[in-house]
Amino acid sequence: MKIAVVHDYFTQQGGAERVAEEIYSIFPKADLFATVAFPDLMPDKLKRVPVHTTWLQRMPWVRKYYRLYFLLYPLAVRSLDLSGYDLVLSSSSSYAKGVRRAPDALHVCYCHTPTRWVWSFDSFSRTGSFAGPVRWILPALIRMLKRWDIAAARRPDYFIANSHIVAERIQSAYGRSSEVIYPPIDVGRFRVSTERQDYYVVLSRLVSAKRIDLAVEACTRLNRKLIVIGAGPALAALEAIAGPSISFKGRLSDSAVERYVSGCRALILPGEEDFGMAPLEVAAAGRPTIAFRAGGAIETIRERKTGIFFDQQTPEHLMAAIEESERTEWDSHLMRQHALGFRVEVFQQRLLSFLKRVGARVTVPSLEWSHGPDKVHASSAHDRAPARSASA
Repeated sequence: MKIAVVHDYFTQQGGAERVAEEIYSIFPKADLFATVAFPDLMPDKLKRVPVHTTWLQRMPWVRKYYRLYFLLYPLAVRSLDLSGYDLVLSSSSSYAKGVRRAPDALHVCYCHTPTRWVWSFDSFSRTGSFAGPVRWILPALIRMLKRWDIAAARRPDYFIANSHIVAERIQSAYGRSSEVIYPPIDVGRFRVSTERQDYYVVLSRLVSAKRIDLAVEACTRLNRKLIVIGAGPALAALEAIAGPSISFKGRLSDSAVERYVSGCRALILPGEEDFGMAPLEVAAAGRPTIAFRAGGAIETIRERKTGIFFDQQTPEHLMAAIEESERTEWDSHLMRQHALGFRVEVFQQRLLSFLKRVGARVTVPSLEWSHGPDKVHASSAHDRAPARSASA
């Protein structure tokens, strides 16, 4: 079986890229495709993997302005030649689901969310910075892109959603059902530490939609130490409102992230995430999360067991949640055990079992793994493979 793995674009390092990385790890003989790929921003396991990109890779100043080419991505995806593949696995939050393939090939799309800035344009435009003329013409362009997005969503034979909230969005936007398979969490990176220090952490790209400003303002007003790990265009604005208790570390190595996470009081997650890997990563280190009650966090955080929620995106509500977390007794080993249910091997098993069930000729192994004190067993699934149809 000849397999193609297609990701929207490798232009940043985030959760979607880590999912694409693990999908490819299951099928290391597959060919990897993307509209654009920047070598220094590839996930670690994919840095030596050849990526088949499109003509968009050669456009002027694409490194800096790749987002401004948004109307060209549908054409770039269309230019990818996947006619020789039996199985296409797309990792998509926008364009990759629209790839063309051979009529008898199977296309399964792992959807991180329907194209956010198409389906949530009003909220996206409020947090974006658009000049007057761009703001006037952009709604018409978005309507045109929405029509393409709906048509592209008919191309996959099956959808996989990364959370139940995303499955609901896929149903609402595209009228398609989906299987929920949670993203893989590399829990082996983290260990429970007995040395807790007096600071909070944020792990995020610094963009306005992530609402890192809430964490910065709340910790400034409470005079709590906050370490912000990540980079992005919102950095200057965040620095402008930060008090002396806030430290911005930029993008750090995995080992540095692990060190900060293992010593923190808690992770602060002030925005709405489609899934949100960070709360599970810190749970693997035996640390709780203080999260806005929305999105994927509702599915991955056990209230008062692995985290605390706040219900309104205001500094005052977040401040109250921080103080409540400081009064709560946390069981670090319970948090670790919770995170184990989302480990990489569980993702691999569930994805392979699903592919087998929908007719892909892939091997579903019997897995047994053990990492130190953590041990999980998984056995092979013996699912019948129904005939494939064009609807899911």
